[in-house]
Order: sequence, then structure tokens, then C-alpha cells
Amino acid sequence: MSSSINQSPQYSDTPLGLKLQQTFTNTTTTDQTYSVTIPIGINRVYAIVIGGGGSGSSTATGGGGAGGAGGYSTGWTYISNTVTVGAGGTGPSTAAAGANGGSSIYGMVMAGGGSGAQPGTGGGGAAGATSGGGVSSTVSYTGAPSSSGGVYSYAGAQNAAGVSAGGANGQAGTTGAINAGGGNRGLICGGGGAAGTSGVGTGGNGGTGDFYTGGLGSTGTGITFGGGGGGAGFLGAGKDAVGNNGGNGGLGGGGGGAASTSGAAGSGGGGCVLLYY
Repeated sequence: MSSSINQSPQYSDTPLGLKLQQTFTNTTTTDQTYSVTIPIGINRVYAIVIGGGGSGSSTATGGGGAGGAGGYSTGWTYISNTVTVGAGGTGPSTAAAGANGGSSIYGMVMAGGGSGAQPGTGGGGAAGATSGGGVSSTVSYTGAPSSSGGVYSYAGAQNAAGVSAGGANGQAGTTGAINAGGGNRGLICGGGGAAGTSGVGTGGNGGTGDFYTGGLGSTGTGITFGGGGGGAGFLGAGKDAVGNNGGNGGLGGGGGGAASTSGAAGSGGGGCVLLYY
């Protein structure tokens, strides 16, 4: 008698015998701390903790890079009467680098914010247990090593996949038909890169995750097009780019899409914390 792991009821993303009891999110521009009430007699809970996504960048000419996804951490923890949920990084409205997302923490489970895109065309790295460091990721809560230079890891570096994925690079060319790269796949995804050109510019789509899709990049002729879509978050889809403006990352750590030719870059999706008991 054979059995498939995908069909067996004992294998699930939900901890066996537990129910999702409380969900905390952040749709503001600053990290938020909330009160938590756990029923008497429960001393430990299972937490899924996700940091805010990094924002995309904008460039004066050409296409900017996209923000990296927020970190993903999960495990048992002692109970706490407060929880901190990181904000997504705010996308710049003029030519500038992206902003990092904020960190989230409940009890002893923590997740960093995704790295904002770099100045120019460089995408941002995803976060691990702490916030992403520029083009690189950080060591994850599970102890998986950090990565750089497009190397796959638990937390992907710039332009790389992972459980949390890095943001895509933008395209520097300013003439002719230019296509920017799409956001990288993962449980939580990076944003799409931008293409700024006098020709036909096509921004990259945000990365599509396990639960939600990434936003669409913008396509058109001239410098008012070519923005990148926002990456999918753990709790929501990434937003589409509009003209040369990047789309926002999805709720639950999605990376912000890149902007082209001084457009407004997409902000990262706010973090979240889910408690099971």
C-alpha cells in the first residue's frame, strides 16, 4: 500500500491540532506594536512571523531595481503580551534608493525586513532573521546561510529566488525596446524591475508566490512607462505598476516594484504575525 505525502491529512502547513487564532498586520508606514491576549492556561504558541518588504528604487534615467521580500520565520515560542509588526519600506517618489522593511517579532520568533533596492538598477536582497543587507540576504531563523550575487538560499539575494525572494534588477538602457526582469519566486516574493526608455519599455512582473500573484509590469512607448509590479506577499497579491510608477508589494512582506525615469517606486508590503494554539 502506497501513500502520497500530498494527499495525507497528517501533512499540512497548519500545525497539527492547532487553529489560527490571531492575525496581526501592518498597513501603515511605521512599525506597529499591538497588545496580545492569550487565554489562561496556554503557555506556548506556534507563530508565523514575517517582516515588511523592501521598497523599489527610482532612477533619473533608465530603470530602477525592486525591493526584496520580508523574512519568514516560524516556530514555537513562549507567550508574550505584545507583538511588533514591521512596516513595508516606503518607495521614493524621486530618483533615490529604496527603503528597508521593518522587522517583526513575537516572543522568540523574529523576522527581518526586506532590503530596499540599491541606487541605480540594483535590486534588494530578501530578509532572513534580521533585515536584508543591500544586495545580500541574511542568515535565516532556521540557520540557513546568507547569500549574495544571485545565489539561491532560504532568503534569496538580489535577483534570486528563496523562501523569501530578492528583488529584480532594473535595466539601464534608455533607447530601443527594453524588457526588465520579473520578481523572483518564493513563498514571499520580490518586486519586478523597471525599464525606462524612449522606445518600448516593459517593466517586470512582481514575483508570484505559493498563495498569491505578483503585480503586472507596465508596457508602453516612452519614458512614462516601464514600471515594475509588486511582489506577492504571504497574505495578499502584489499591485500592478501604473505608467513609470512601481506597484506596491502584497500584504505580508511582498517587495515593492521598481520605478523608471523618476517615477514613484512601489512600497513594500507590511509584515504580519499569525498565532496558532
